Amino acid sequence: MVSCFLSKRLKKKSSASAAPVPPRPLFASAASVSCPRWFSGKSRSQPEGQICRRHLRMLCRAALSPVVRSPGWCFVLPPRAIAAIPRSYPPHHNQRLRNEPVRCWSNIPFITVPLSRAHGKPFAHRSELKHAKRIVVKLGSAVVTRGDECGLALGRLASIVEQVSMLQNQGREMMIVTSGAVAFGKQRLRHEILLSQSVRQALHSGQSQLKDMAVPVLEARACAAAGQSGLMALYEAMFTQYSICAAQILVTNLDFHDEQKRRNLNGTLHELLRMNIVPIINTNDAVVPPPEPNSDLHGVISVKDNDSLAARLAVEMKTDLLIVLSDVEGLFDSPPGSDDAKLIDIFYPGDQQSVTFGTKSRVGMGGMEAKVKAALWALQGGTSVVIANGTHPKISGHVITDIVEGKKVGTFFSEVKPAGPTVEQQGEMARAGGRTLAALQPEQRAEIIYRLADLLTDQREEILLANKKDLEEAENKGRLALPLLKRLSLSASKLNSLAIGLRQIAASSKDSVGRIIRRTRIAKDLDLEQVTVPIGVLLVIFESRPDCLPQVSALAIATGNGLLLKGGKEAAHSNQILHHLVQEALCIHGVKDAVQLVNTREEVEDLCRLDKLIDLIIPRGSSQLVRDIQKAAKGIPVMGHSEGICHVYVDTDASVEKVTRIIRDSKCEYPAACNALETLLIHRDLLRTPLFDQIIDMLRVEQVKIHAGPRFASYLTFSPSEVKSLRTEYGDLECCIEVVDSVQEAVEHIHKYGSSHTDVIITENEKMAEFFLQHVDSACVFWNASTRFSDGYRFGLGAEVGISTSRIHARGPVGIEGLLTTKWLLRGDNHVVSDFSEHGTMKYLHESLPLPQRNTN
Repeated sequence: MVSCFLSKRLKKKSSASAAPVPPRPLFASAASVSCPRWFSGKSRSQPEGQICRRHLRMLCRAALSPVVRSPGWCFVLPPRAIAAIPRSYPPHHNQRLRNEPVRCWSNIPFITVPLSRAHGKPFAHRSELKHAKRIVVKLGSAVVTRGDECGLALGRLASIVEQVSMLQNQGREMMIVTSGAVAFGKQRLRHEILLSQSVRQALHSGQSQLKDMAVPVLEARACAAAGQSGLMALYEAMFTQYSICAAQILVTNLDFHDEQKRRNLNGTLHELLRMNIVPIINTNDAVVPPPEPNSDLHGVISVKDNDSLAARLAVEMKTDLLIVLSDVEGLFDSPPGSDDAKLIDIFYPGDQQSVTFGTKSRVGMGGMEAKVKAALWALQGGTSVVIANGTHPKISGHVITDIVEGKKVGTFFSEVKPAGPTVEQQGEMARAGGRTLAALQPEQRAEIIYRLADLLTDQREEILLANKKDLEEAENKGRLALPLLKRLSLSASKLNSLAIGLRQIAASSKDSVGRIIRRTRIAKDLDLEQVTVPIGVLLVIFESRPDCLPQVSALAIATGNGLLLKGGKEAAHSNQILHHLVQEALCIHGVKDAVQLVNTREEVEDLCRLDKLIDLIIPRGSSQLVRDIQKAAKGIPVMGHSEGICHVYVDTDASVEKVTRIIRDSKCEYPAACNALETLLIHRDLLRTPLFDQIIDMLRVEQVKIHAGPRFASYLTFSPSEVKSLRTEYGDLECCIEVVDSVQEAVEHIHKYGSSHTDVIITENEKMAEFFLQHVDSACVFWNASTRFSDGYRFGLGAEVGISTSRIHARGPVGIEGLLTTKWLLRGDNHVVSDFSEHGTMKYLHESLPLPQRNTN
């Protein structure tokens, strides 16, 4: 059956080929493999040339794989590879398997995915790890075993097997270096010893002495011998659930010193990987000699434990990535758990002096020092290394896949040091710089902003030249949609508007920080004040908006906040020169570090995890960007809006002149803006009136594509394309038109389909207008005015960091006030709470005191 099925495929393949390709023997015949379940299901003796259904499915799945279908490959399985595959067969079947002559199936296409890169140098950045093809996962003893050191952590092990299987099924070549045989054997031997002791003592001494039994200390080699088979059987059972075959290989240090054994091991591993089999490697602890101190010779690491074994295998097999899982998050600059301990994100050769190594883990032969030594040796051999926590219940279920995806997990070993500071260092610099900035006099902060406004006009030509480079690159790559290209573009008029807005911020910032907003006399000589203070460190993430950088920087300077800026790569040249001008302005008072531009390859999701460095995240960009950041932020508040679905409702009492002007400005003045009109609501009585015709004619002249809402489409014989969703932000010359019966229905529609951003009513009926203004629950609600007025500059705030649709802290265009919080100052004179008790000598007054007069100049 097997040969018949495969020969049909091969005949079709060879007939399509112009000339036959000579067979290239890569894998061995499994035609003579003995299996306990035959195709017929009747005979216990397997006819020669047949294999069991499970192995047939595995072989056929690989043969039919679309990854590689190269003619002329043969399937050759060498005896060493056969021996590595675990079988649950009787001894005579195993013997027959290993002694029978090898047969070949010629011309069977099999999965042979080429490496995605030439092996030589390790990856320089985490983001490149997603290109890793061949991966070694080393499981430390603390990862595999339970806390009591007797038995395996089955749930954790199953999760690891699932992740490895997922990566294997993606076409990667996975290998596992595992511990756990000693712990598994210890569990089995203890059980056997207790059972035998209980039987003996029950026979000789009675049940009363069973409680006095003591389990002897078990020798590690005996435990390893008892646990190896059970450990491998467990791995085999788990991988079978994902239709993946696993093979066991036991090695010792001598296997690497003997050249012939090294070649045999290398050949076996390569054959298994080519057959889509996961090798599971372990030191043969049943016979391994005790480790010899300082036995590394001639730059070659000695296999003393599974850490050194994993490193040696990674280099021998030219793997792209070595993942070392332990019971700690990675490397720390001081003992983990101490107050000042900080996780080292990237570790470079030569940094060993900055790390203090503690004791080894509760189980296993190695320790963190052994892991670092093995990792550095592997890195020198061309393999990238990550040390991470494989025991944490919140991350162990995806730690391996997260590492391969390039996420910030554990400590990444790299030979390439970044040119500038890390993002963690930038966060610390921004916090220190922000505190210094907040301590300046208000006039000094205003002076910095005035200087930045002057630089925007003085350096106009350089800014526009850098922006031109960004526009040309974006157009050549063709990745940006037209609305994003418009946001990316800068002009002389835009820069002039920016400068004017910055001067407004400077003028209004002189009493922003430290302003007293409440004074209360608690008791005699006990006065309380509530004053404004900066929030701390802001992370502003923006895309395709280089004009956002000086706006947000000015607001952060005015409020004394430290600032981290993460711009889109499509505006890299513009952001670079604008940030340079910001730092030039900050230098006049020595606070250059307060505003930092993140240029490293940090993923947005990784930035959102820096909860100890960042106090508020403000995204400015597409609705998808905002949603992604809100989802990724862990413990950091996000201020912003996910969508800008703005409505204009045209009432029956609307003015003809006002309607067309307001709608044109709301939709056509800048359709890519978040405050542009997206849905036009029209009262039903206005249909088929001259006013309605004027609206439609104006939109056609402006080339606005109209989408009909369900009710509007029902009134038309030939309607425009019906809208797919009434919750759509088009961001272009498109809008939806829908019909409502009343102002109440318009309000209900806005609450159901809107995004609480900006909504407008056009009417001459003041009663209707006031009803709309009071009942629409949005951040901005207007009467007879364009939605485009929803802007910090137009509100007189100078600029904005964004428009917030949340209901706490800040709402609408967020300017200076939205970037401040408060703190309480209490001034007393030997006051204690016990003085205000029932029998105390003092009474609460709680008198409101007048506020100091604000500086309005």
